[in-house]
Amino acid sequence: QAIHEFYHPTKGADIAAARKAVANSLGLHSNVYEVIFLGANKNPVAVAEKPQDTYNNYYLDNDPKKWASGCKIFQAITYKNIYPNIDVRYYTGNGSLKYDFIVNPGGDPSQIAMSFDGVDELKIKKGKLIIKTPIAEEKELAPFSFQPSSYGKKKVNCDYHLKRNIVTFDVDDYDKTLPLIIDPTKFFVTFTGSTADNWGFTATYDGAGCLYGGGIVFDHGKFPVSNGTTYQGGIVDNFESYEGSDIGIIKFNALGNAKIYATYIGGSQGNEQPHSLVVDGNGNLIIAGRTNSSNYPLTHLKFGPTKIPNPNDSPDRDIIITKLDNSGNIVASIRIGGTSDDGMNIKPKYSSPPLGTFGTLTLNRNYGDDARSEVIVDDAGNILLASCTQSTDFYTTANAFQTTNGGATSSMTRKQDAVFIKVSNDLNNVITSTYLGGSKDDAAFVLAINPNNKNIYIAGGTASNDFPGDKAGVIYNSFQGGDCDGFISIIDGTTSQLLKTTYMGTSGSENVYGIQFDKNGLLYVMGTTTGQWPIINAQYSRQFAKQFIAKLQPNLSSFIYSTTFGTVAPSPNISPTAFLVDRCDNVYVSGWGGNINQSEGYLNSGTSGLEITPNALQPTTDNSDFYFFVLEKNAKSQLYGDFFGQKNGTGEHVDGGTSRFDKNGIIYQGICANCGNNVPFPTTPGSYSPVNGSTRCNLACIKIAFNLAGIGSGVRSSIKGVQGDTSGCVPLLIKFTDTIAEGIQYTWNFGDGSPDVVTATPSSSHVYNNIGKYTVRLISVDSSTCNIVDTSYKIMRIRSDSATLKLTYKKIGDCFSNTYEFDNTGSISPPAKPFGNKSFIINFGDGTPVQVMGYGTISHPYPAPGIYNGWMSLVDTNYCNTPDTIPFKFNIIANIK
Repeated sequence: QAIHEFYHPTKGADIAAARKAVANSLGLHSNVYEVIFLGANKNPVAVAEKPQDTYNNYYLDNDPKKWASGCKIFQAITYKNIYPNIDVRYYTGNGSLKYDFIVNPGGDPSQIAMSFDGVDELKIKKGKLIIKTPIAEEKELAPFSFQPSSYGKKKVNCDYHLKRNIVTFDVDDYDKTLPLIIDPTKFFVTFTGSTADNWGFTATYDGAGCLYGGGIVFDHGKFPVSNGTTYQGGIVDNFESYEGSDIGIIKFNALGNAKIYATYIGGSQGNEQPHSLVVDGNGNLIIAGRTNSSNYPLTHLKFGPTKIPNPNDSPDRDIIITKLDNSGNIVASIRIGGTSDDGMNIKPKYSSPPLGTFGTLTLNRNYGDDARSEVIVDDAGNILLASCTQSTDFYTTANAFQTTNGGATSSMTRKQDAVFIKVSNDLNNVITSTYLGGSKDDAAFVLAINPNNKNIYIAGGTASNDFPGDKAGVIYNSFQGGDCDGFISIIDGTTSQLLKTTYMGTSGSENVYGIQFDKNGLLYVMGTTTGQWPIINAQYSRQFAKQFIAKLQPNLSSFIYSTTFGTVAPSPNISPTAFLVDRCDNVYVSGWGGNINQSEGYLNSGTSGLEITPNALQPTTDNSDFYFFVLEKNAKSQLYGDFFGQKNGTGEHVDGGTSRFDKNGIIYQGICANCGNNVPFPTTPGSYSPVNGSTRCNLACIKIAFNLAGIGSGVRSSIKGVQGDTSGCVPLLIKFTDTIAEGIQYTWNFGDGSPDVVTATPSSSHVYNNIGKYTVRLISVDSSTCNIVDTSYKIMRIRSDSATLKLTYKKIGDCFSNTYEFDNTGSISPPAKPFGNKSFIINFGDGTPVQVMGYGTISHPYPAPGIYNGWMSLVDTNYCNTPDTIPFKFNIIANIK
């Protein structure tokens, strides 16, 4: 920074003074240290893996002897037999260099000895290797060691051993007939950098490994927006004691060291919350949540009735679904609801009698449960949402299987039902909106799609003994007792009709907080209980624990296994926030517990006593932390247990909402963290914002790879440089990549009758010469992993239809405030496909926002004399449009009478 300031002083600075101030700080310090494998083979064979399509050229000085060209690039290199039957493999992981030791059968890991030369100090702290240099400290996390097997990566306990400057490994007993892999792993943790109070709600990911975090922001500073949005504010109403807030969304790159965008979203006449995030197939972020602001930004009128404002009453909360593009700009936004509260489970988290109750109340079991819902996307791109309503006039569609609130006879009873909503990807059409509930309180928290028949499974909690749905032959056909039971219902994926329901309960109180399918179409659920959950066919279990995981037949007829984890306690240890079944059928849970739940009157036992595994990154807890748990396939054992959080202070928590694991077993977790900013928080060096910029709370975003999910594949297409594009005009060259790139071998089938293509690289390309829909199949293979192969698909649409643009305009009026009328007429072939209402975008050249428009006319006033250069484009992907853009130029001259 000093060097930059010396040569490029900050604008407006006194250049002479600036240079004088930094003239003595121009030394750029660096340090190199060397790691030597003691007693190793001096001539190992280097095996290059995963070659790339590109190459490097090196021209050093003017000496041709130092030049080299056409140098191939590889993503991995393995040095064979550096010790007898021991290899070391270097490779790129999430953009950084990683290495593994591979101890083959017959190898002895105790022979591995690394001598560090050029460091000031080596030490082991909490399992990590700390490398101190004159410049800074480097950290290598505790080694993650495993053996491949038929059920996944079986962990083997392994620790660093240090003697002076020599590092070796202490490894527990393991199967000597199988390879042993020692893999020091890394992850990132970052704040948003907000100087405003910024509460954490939700997080998700995309195919590139980017992390999206969502929370609410208060007006005590600034959220680091990148797209010019401004804080709109909110209200303090009679039901919630906290101040007005907007949604704050931030997107980080895959390494967590750079922000891609950040934005406010909200209205000025109420408050907003994000409850769930998901990224669709086009890379757009979909946000589901709630608002009670009458001027929340919308691209459609509200679906459902609007409440008549009452100055003595809180504005009703409605469900919102908003879509952002890759720059964080709103491309579509809708509001759905009735005239009472929607998208709010039972009561606001801060509320007072008579409408509010301190602590646990029926389905509201945790601080933040008022803001639980989930949004996902189906194979056709439709948006599916599980939520709840207290309205008797909630918006329902003609195909709704339940058109009335099952528990409310008038708006004053405020009984609550679950709701299921299905919306087209462009948010133009609500395909299905229906109640789901009985005569008492019900709420839907999560949903998933059966991969075999595409039916939709929705789950949550119910206090109703008459919850709807066919219950013949299910696990529990009646209410089991307590304040509430969990429920699972099946909805037909085509007709949106209710097919089946089962209760999930004991004599205590249960909610289902997670639902997933494995690759074979078997069903998994996760939740909490205050009763004694049944243990069935499970080698691993903790009797009387209050977190449950169950594997079910997809027709809800029986358990395949059922088990619990946690401590023996009267109430749950954690409030779950994320759930996954990976490619190897291992099951992951994320959640938090401790003083926020306890101080707000909710039943929670805290995180003390939860089981950790030897490779835990944080083996201790202050009873108020996050907890990560992984259960081995078929409930055989605990594969992973770990805490995350600061020591003392206000405990880590979420204020509502869900986070996600991806299919690689990587957690993308949003946390409300470091509230009060009075104790250190464990962010990672080099992250985008390692410190809390606020004096209050900050949204912390966590990405951790657990390395248990086996091989994976994910096809991404690229057309004319546009990643993710799946449609184009014949003849069409498409480049394909495997976004996960974990394989040793890749087999591509392009779906048009051409032969399979086998590559050693995670990329290929293909030219389509015929019109049609083609399914591209990728098989990624690595025989050292639990599942050996993984297959993914992508549907491509090759077209020949076209549209020719034509733009006409005419002047309206005589003065310089002339309004020009534009007419985007043109020919369409074939004519049976009309332009939609978002087929065109137009820039008028005067600084006003770009407008989206349909076929027809639009008028625009120019405010002052001047030359205006504008353009119009056809963006409707139903057409192979030519030309893409029509430019225009106006010279507006004032008429003086």
